[in-house]
Amino acid sequence: MSIRQSVPTVCGATATWWRPPDTIPSAPIRARLTRFAVAPMARRLGVRVALPDGRVLGRADPQAPLMRLHRPEALYRRFGALGPIGFGESYQAGEWDADDLAELLRTVAGHLRAIAPRPVLWLTRLQANRRRSPATRNTPGAAARNVRHHYDLPNELFALFLDETLTYSAAIFPTDAAGRPQADEAQLAAAQHRKIDRLLDLAGVGPGTQMLETGTGWGALAVAAARRGAHVHTVTLSVNQCQVARQRAAEAGVADRVHVELCDYRDIRPLRAGGYDAVVSAEMLEGVGHEYWPDYFATLDRLLAPGGRAAIQTITMRHDDMLATRAKDTWIHRYIFPGGLIPSIPAIEAACRRHTRLRVHRAGSYGPHYAATLRLWRERFDRHAHAVAALGLDRAFQRTWHLYLAYSEAGFAAGHLDVEHLLLDRAP
Repeated sequence: MSIRQSVPTVCGATATWWRPPDTIPSAPIRARLTRFAVAPMARRLGVRVALPDGRVLGRADPQAPLMRLHRPEALYRRFGALGPIGFGESYQAGEWDADDLAELLRTVAGHLRAIAPRPVLWLTRLQANRRRSPATRNTPGAAARNVRHHYDLPNELFALFLDETLTYSAAIFPTDAAGRPQADEAQLAAAQHRKIDRLLDLAGVGPGTQMLETGTGWGALAVAAARRGAHVHTVTLSVNQCQVARQRAAEAGVADRVHVELCDYRDIRPLRAGGYDAVVSAEMLEGVGHEYWPDYFATLDRLLAPGGRAAIQTITMRHDDMLATRAKDTWIHRYIFPGGLIPSIPAIEAACRRHTRLRVHRAGSYGPHYAATLRLWRERFDRHAHAVAALGLDRAFQRTWHLYLAYSEAGFAAGHLDVEHLLLDRAP
């Protein structure tokens, strides 16, 4: 039985909560200001904006990315009232499109820091983003709900755009002489195995290793560790992922060495006295929330055996960007990952220094590889649009996820985001 065939169906969620609000905000003054700002902002951001009457505003360069407005007044009102959140909701609602959404967003992201002095950008963020709802904080009672909001969508959805390993984190591709990733769809599974092996090597996982994984995914990393001879305890808050990971461990013949537990990281109890020789995690830290980073790293410190090592793969952003957005409501928080926040390296180092005995060593960054990974996912997602619809996930859902994947790709391609491998250990 193939991995794709073995993914069980756990469906029942409706797509209604993926839609932006049906009521377009009434913000006449801010909408008017937005209308007047479109042409100069498009020029400064390096893009073109096509209006329904045939006019094209912005850059004169015919090669500049093109944004097509279908209902410009609706976009102006949404953006005027909600800033970037309204911009995203307008795309979800079909009020604008782009010939190449990822390239449009990458170009915009590449110009953002240059169009205004940093204090002005900071003030713009402050005005455009509302404060996040306290209900999205990853308290012990709410963390599972936030995780399941994203990961307990139908498993078949993820199987449509991920590769056969069902790995939902940055891959590491071969590079050319200039260090650029050489990524194509045929290499995606091998690139995910390469990433998994680097993390396991960094943590020193081998025969007899007692390993903890925080954030199971669909089990690829746990199975790879068990095939090395490790004994793996892996935890997740996703019901769907827990079921699939157990099934895949059984199919791989390593169920006796992989214990998959539906468990909050704060509640982990070691399966043996003395703790774990290694802890491995691939992009789980982003979902913890900044209020709980000290708790997360303190948990790792508590669970690591003397001489143990933790290998963490995490998305990162600049520290000032993290500080400016950590309390703000954003489109990603509202529609994709409630409760999460991408950390900065200084924030990780501070949490470990103040609350643990752990030291942080940077072991490699792979931002361009994540841009390439996301491009392949986006292309596969778009290619399977009919199959996505057959799962009961409507056009509004598809536009939401197309924007999410393109937006994320643009962040890495423009250098606003990075992904790092970190080694955590204790001083001898």
